[in-house]
Amino acid sequence: MKKSALLAAPALALAALTLPATAAHANGAHAEADSMSFHAELAPVNNSTATGHAAVDVTGQEATVTVEVSGAPALFQGAPYPHAQHIHIGGQGVCAPPSADADGDGAVSSMEGQPWTGGIGTSLTTSGDTSPASAVAIDRFPAGDAYTYQRTFTVDAATLAALQNGTAVVNVHGADPAALSAAAQAKVNPMAPALPLASDIPVACGVLASAQMAVPEGPADTGVEAASPSSDASGLAGAAVLGMLALGAAAVVLRRRTAGGR
Repeated sequence: MKKSALLAAPALALAALTLPATAAHANGAHAEADSMSFHAELAPVNNSTATGHAAVDVTGQEATVTVEVSGAPALFQGAPYPHAQHIHIGGQGVCAPPSADADGDGAVSSMEGQPWTGGIGTSLTTSGDTSPASAVAIDRFPAGDAYTYQRTFTVDAATLAALQNGTAVVNVHGADPAALSAAAQAKVNPMAPALPLASDIPVACGVLASAQMAVPEGPADTGVEAASPSSDASGLAGAAVLGMLALGAAAVVLRRRTAGGR
């Protein structure tokens, strides 16, 4: 065996050891970058009884949004109450506090809450457009005192950025007019003057926080213990080290034989 080949063999063995680990790390980083999950607990605001949970699972630019709500006002003008729901962006990333009631009518409207929640980034409609243009599309929002909403759509860059930087807020709107003060009852929805202000008042709010998506690894549990990926990596490392030592020993023997034959 030539001396150059002996010197090159350990380097090749080391490369073989490091390549699988590098590839696994790259694949994991790619999967992590492509898949994200965000969750929010929806708490009552504006003295409502509405509660719920919101989840946004993003893969690439596709988002699956799930919203579960209970305890919201059930009826509006004798029909199931349509509850507008949005992902707000561009604010402080918090739900508006009671002190945001700038006009003193006893309720924090969407406009009053914007410095905290931000403006509408995505309208969580049941069909069609999901942009801010559908903010008051009351015929395309879930209705009633309790509902489960789920829809998959392409999320825009601004909303995706807000999700990633932790400033996205979910607001569910639609207060019981009878529960508002007389001053608030006399006002109209600033985005849809044909509707009362009650339709704009948030009743539940939550901040969407990042959550690690759990992905099952390995085969189903059969009661037989299998080697973990880390064990495989350790085995590869051990084999590579032994190979390098053996090659090094062979090089020493060859050098001695060559020296002895001179």
